[in-house]
Amino acid sequence: MHSDMNQIVIAAALLSLTNTAAATDTLAARLAAAAPTADPNVIQLALDARECAIERGLPASDHLAVIDYSKPSAQRRLWVFDLASGALEFFEWVAHGRNSGDGIAHMFSNHDGSLASSLGLYRTAGVFYGKEGIALQLDGLDPGFNDRARERAIVMHGAWYVSEELARTTGRIGLSWGCPAVRTAVAKPIINRLKDGQYLFAYYPDRNWLHSSASLHCSAVSMNSTTSFNFANVAP
Repeated sequence: MHSDMNQIVIAAALLSLTNTAAATDTLAARLAAAAPTADPNVIQLALDARECAIERGLPASDHLAVIDYSKPSAQRRLWVFDLASGALEFFEWVAHGRNSGDGIAHMFSNHDGSLASSLGLYRTAGVFYGKEGIALQLDGLDPGFNDRARERAIVMHGAWYVSEELARTTGRIGLSWGCPAVRTAVAKPIINRLKDGQYLFAYYPDRNWLHSSASLHCSAVSMNSTTSFNFANVAP
């Protein structure tokens, strides 16, 4: 009887895991369809990282923001999704840190004073008003990669140097001190959508981060997606 009960518990756990993976895959497909310019692999990794945070005890979220720093800054590379409907709510330009690269980012850091962007999953916190206007506090959830965001004052804020005109006329937007800065005109609505416990995922095909990120190596769901990821174009 005890053995039979163990088998039932194991079967239930496997079914739950399978259902979670299937639900994540279905949501990933819906988000990818809503954002045809986004890399579906990056969307899947972002969902896996969010699922990992939930498995570790953090609350679920209604929205997910995805930044793909492998794209040039002249291109829109920030997507904000409504997870309940699968709708794309914002598709915007976003700056990277001045020491991450010029028009194309290639270097990332977790160190204070680096003036570089950081990779990984963030959970959003509250809103405050600083010298750049409205700003969104971010807590990095990837130890060693972005968990010093608070001490580095890495926040989402609006910035004059993030604009379609600059992207068009100079081939790139301006550079931040490591913050994911957005256009001033959209800063308030995006921040209000993402504040208070949503998730933001910052991606770049950095081999060390992809292999070592705590948010990408959390469970069978995360491991399956990460190990099946195409590493052909991953940076050393």
